[in-house]
Amino acid sequence: MSSKKIYLLVGTRPNFIKITRFKDLSKDAEISIIHTGQHFDDNMANVFFDQFNLRPDYFLEVGGLSPTSQIGQIILKLEELFIKIGKPDYLIVPGDVNSTLAGAIVANKMGIKLVHLESGLRSRDQLMPEEHNRILTDYMSDICFVTEQSGLDNLKAENNLAQVHFVGNTMIDTLVHFEPEIEKSNILDELSLDKGEYILTTFHRPSNVDAKDSLQKMVDLLTWLSTHKKVVIPLHPRTLKMLENFELLNILEENQSIVITKPLGYFEFQKLIKYSLVVITDSGGIQEETTYRQVPCLTVRNNTERPSTITEGTNVLVKFIKEDIEVYLKQILAGTYKKGTIPKYWDGNTTERILSIL
Repeated sequence: MSSKKIYLLVGTRPNFIKITRFKDLSKDAEISIIHTGQHFDDNMANVFFDQFNLRPDYFLEVGGLSPTSQIGQIILKLEELFIKIGKPDYLIVPGDVNSTLAGAIVANKMGIKLVHLESGLRSRDQLMPEEHNRILTDYMSDICFVTEQSGLDNLKAENNLAQVHFVGNTMIDTLVHFEPEIEKSNILDELSLDKGEYILTTFHRPSNVDAKDSLQKMVDLLTWLSTHKKVVIPLHPRTLKMLENFELLNILEENQSIVITKPLGYFEFQKLIKYSLVVITDSGGIQEETTYRQVPCLTVRNNTERPSTITEGTNVLVKFIKEDIEVYLKQILAGTYKKGTIPKYWDGNTTERILSIL
């Protein structure tokens, strides 16, 4: 029997992290990685592939377009690629980004079995573009791989007809496998940081950085936090652009207790998470990484599609209000903040479970 052909379609930093172990662990399948180019510059893409020693087999090179144009270009170029190289037995799409939805549409229209990695997550927020991507991708999928119990519950409630498997979190596989490289990073020395004595922050969601009012709130929050501990903020290109547009960047740059960096490599950023006092973020995946690390995480959002990080882990949702954040910061400083546990199957073996099923 010939080995199965499995193609992995990725386009963004968070999704690169979810597929790092497939090629190494595959014994009975021919694995190919297709990079759409949704994240395309060195800091957002290439540094990750370099660190993971991972080379995409095919590049679609769609670049930075509007969401509609990006999805359209991926659909066209992916179809062209499949006509040229042949269709796979399975197309795996991780996550909830434009690349995910575009890949799902191509698989659906070309009769390719679609596998959704990180399936069933729901924020219940119709204003979040990712929510629509998740729901539509799950609806078109033949196989749904679920990271946490809520994913099972959501797919069951939606009467999803796919094969559903609760396998755990491939992002944790990457974290576990690359722990020696993470520990070797000297980012703490480079940024003059002491373990447990700094606050790590990330902000990039449009709702938090696209308008001057919300961006001013972010600057005010970072300024206030810096009166307690050193604050580290790797600046997402979107956030940097907006800070410059609204002439707010200089306020952060002039504060000696705020450390600004460009987007960091995976090893460097994970080292910062591991030894931070607390992470304050509007990200999705960071909620999971802090839960695995059992590091306090304050997520500045109205909702989360990853509820296990709250019910089991170290994450809480907070409003973008200093007083609300202060309540939890006092608990963290006093050592009375909740202790989390690591969710089921977040053990570093999820990729093997997936490959076994396929």
